[in-house]
Amino acid sequence: MNKTPTIILRHLAIGYRGKHRTKTVATGIDTAIYSGELTCLLGTNGVGKSTLLRTLSAFQPPLEGEILVQDKPLRKFKDKELATVISVVLTEKCDIRNMTVRELVGMGRSPYTGFWGKLGSEDHRLVEEAIDLVGIRPLAERMLHTLSDGERQKAMIAKALAQHTPVIFLDEPTAFLDFPSKVDIMQLLHQLTRETGKTIFLSTHDLELALQIADKIWLMDRNKGIVTGTPEDLALDGSLGSFFASKGIAFDMETGLFRITNNYRCQVRLTGHGYKYSLVRKALQRNGILANRNVESAITIETRTERPDTFLLQAPGTQSLTISSIETLLDKILTFFQSTGNHETHIP
Repeated sequence: MNKTPTIILRHLAIGYRGKHRTKTVATGIDTAIYSGELTCLLGTNGVGKSTLLRTLSAFQPPLEGEILVQDKPLRKFKDKELATVISVVLTEKCDIRNMTVRELVGMGRSPYTGFWGKLGSEDHRLVEEAIDLVGIRPLAERMLHTLSDGERQKAMIAKALAQHTPVIFLDEPTAFLDFPSKVDIMQLLHQLTRETGKTIFLSTHDLELALQIADKIWLMDRNKGIVTGTPEDLALDGSLGSFFASKGIAFDMETGLFRITNNYRCQVRLTGHGYKYSLVRKALQRNGILANRNVESAITIETRTERPDTFLLQAPGTQSLTISSIETLLDKILTFFQSTGNHETHIP
């Protein structure tokens, strides 16, 4: 499906102008954000994610270059017009009392309702549509302070939808949420891009979720600038592999996810596929044992599909062992390496 570039960045430089000097955060940004896609901005603390988001939202001017929103320079939008094009959901917790969810969502119509803020029939329709899109109909009459963090975040997303803008920016929308709520919010945002065709762009520290759910990833690095692409293309070209290479984090090409860098003391050949293969590999590598299909070793572990409750361990000088749990498998392997000094002799 051909997607339209809603936002285009040309030779963009971002940062802060002071009285005596200018602080440049990033330069030479040339890329685009597309309609109908969920785009996630990833980077370490202090790299400039919030500065970029503030610049895209027109909260601060760029140092150089141009930002085009629907082919119009961002600097040429008046505030009232911009509020009908871009809606923003910020990091701060929504801590409003004495207001219902429906009333909060109705505030998204403020760019259209004039000074008195009275909602017309079309405003009410869009408010109810936003409530349904986010799936918070049962919460519509609840007071905001009675909601969980995840429910409040959904209410804020509904408010942004009611604003009826083609672009939604979110700054760390999952920052205060437990893991199930993080997944729920990220899946909701991805679903909204498909159902509404909107351009949704967010910054996040939730690497694993972004890699699994986002259509596009922006990797922001202090030295390398911004690299963009699908998670899969960034994996293949090595961008993800080098992203945290100096920080004890490695990108695992087999799983497509980040993991802690392990110092391996020994290795075994692991065969099989599916979840059993992945879980055994994870357990072994956590214990300093490199394990995968490509390892050359006389010690082999088979994760057999015909007997899903067992593993087969083979080593020189011993009969094959059928083992029923990963815990027992670890005990056998670790005892073997401890007793042999990493020389393949006999598994006790």
